[in-house]
Amino acid sequence: MGREVVAGRFSAQRDGSFVVFHIGMRINRLWQFWKWAPTARAMGPMIRELMETPGSGLLHVETFLQGRTIMVVQYWDSFEQLAAYARNPDQRHLPAWRAFNQRIGTDGSVGIFHETYLVPAGGYEAIYNNMPRFGLAAAGAHVPVAARGQSAAFRAGRAAEDAPAEPVPA
Repeated sequence: MGREVVAGRFSAQRDGSFVVFHIGMRINRLWQFWKWAPTARAMGPMIRELMETPGSGLLHVETFLQGRTIMVVQYWDSFEQLAAYARNPDQRHLPAWRAFNQRIGTDGSVGIFHETYLVPAGGYEAIYNNMPRFGLAAAGAHVPVAARGQSAAFRAGRAAEDAPAEPVPA
């Protein structure tokens, strides 16, 4: 998928429920490279494994870096598929999790986290203006804003009527 800017106002469209999963790490002791480097290197192969496995449930991934924190935002078809991957001893996650616990445990050198959001059908709102296809629009359909509604409240199912379209400057 390209990262070219798509001019105009777009939204995301996704039928049914889905899961947004944030997972990441924080380097707490920068000088302890041998502690955090294996943790940092573990995510790429997991994502490749999932993307190369039809039916895994992983829809899309975005990665962010802020200071000493790396966060990966993942979009999944279902919580059940996410949990099945996390617990499968024949795939990369469970061995990596066990290795982290043996190497790091609770010594404080590396922090890890995850947050899981179960999104019911229609329980989201999104807008992208002059952006590459991104986030939920990359996980689902990237549609003109008019297809989902002009206002955030309408797109989120919180308003019965949509606001009129704002004029676009010439």
